[in-house]
Amino acid sequence: MHRPLRTVITMMAVGIEVVMILSIVGVMIGMLNNARKEKSGIGADIIVEPPNASFIAGIGGAPAPKAVAGVLAKLPHVAVASPVTTNLSTIGSVENIWGIDYKSYNALRPFVFLSGGPFTGPNDVIVDDIYAKTGGGHHVGQTIQVEGHPFRICGIVQHGKGGRKFIPIDTLDNLIGQPRHASLFYIRSDNVKNEELIKQEIKSTPGLEQYKVQTIQQWMSLMTPENLPGFKPALNSVIGIALIVGFLVIFQSMYTAVLERTREIGILKSLGASKMYIINVILREAGMIACAGIVVGMLLTVLVRSVIWHFSPTFTFQVPVEWWFIGAAIAMVSAILGAFYPALKAASKDPIDALAYE
Repeated sequence: MHRPLRTVITMMAVGIEVVMILSIVGVMIGMLNNARKEKSGIGADIIVEPPNASFIAGIGGAPAPKAVAGVLAKLPHVAVASPVTTNLSTIGSVENIWGIDYKSYNALRPFVFLSGGPFTGPNDVIVDDIYAKTGGGHHVGQTIQVEGHPFRICGIVQHGKGGRKFIPIDTLDNLIGQPRHASLFYIRSDNVKNEELIKQEIKSTPGLEQYKVQTIQQWMSLMTPENLPGFKPALNSVIGIALIVGFLVIFQSMYTAVLERTREIGILKSLGASKMYIINVILREAGMIACAGIVVGMLLTVLVRSVIWHFSPTFTFQVPVEWWFIGAAIAMVSAILGAFYPALKAASKDPIDALAYE
């Protein structure tokens, strides 16, 4: 309380350290969990991708001929084969646009329309209810921009069917300059027990030997932070920067505090305080400031999440429970490390010199 402004600034710096860690985890984990949830709602049992497909659907454009869907549909145990083109759009906002063949895609698991209906033209778009709530709300018949072009909302559906915006696959293919192509193919089997048999049939079909075939469950198992490209380096970089920030701020704060309290430290040592007692006093103060900063950081993270959800309901921000503790532990470690040298310096002061300090 002797230097309230400095203490508050130090607490805020520790809080920012916590926010940095929890925010990147919330964004990355939220993205993965949302992808898993959306994928499970499509109604497919198997995903078929061309050999050069990206790990994350939507990044690689449409490298496979759309006619492959017809070949897949003729396999003995395939009930439905639907071609899908996904494209990562950065026009206006970053989002994945889905190009679908409505008839086959709806056959995987029917859309649940809340208003409107299927495509009636090449420039129609189906949006889910979460997107419909953004930007003050959207309604059937309204014109919105998709890939920089005007599209009429023909229907609003229940979310959880893969994407937020769906347009006819031929339209999206033409917009990205890859007509009659697809990013991947979703398959619904006649019986889930035949999944392995279908995979063998695909691999034995001429021209499809090199295609990637995996069940939805296998795809789900791959959607982890360890398999997400760039997640670990990004997370490690943020944690490293956060550690440095926390270390330097606590170091500066406690070092200055030690210099200001030189006489007080001299008095304590003259009264018989041991080195460990002095070190304990400094580290306890740093720990208290760090604890207050951690609480501030957690509250700020909740605030950030609320603001994101308010302005962008389509954005998923989820912080796993264990990461709240991990973030707090990292902040506390950086605080203790930052305070350790000032504590040693205080403990090593000669009481005579300290008492004579002005």
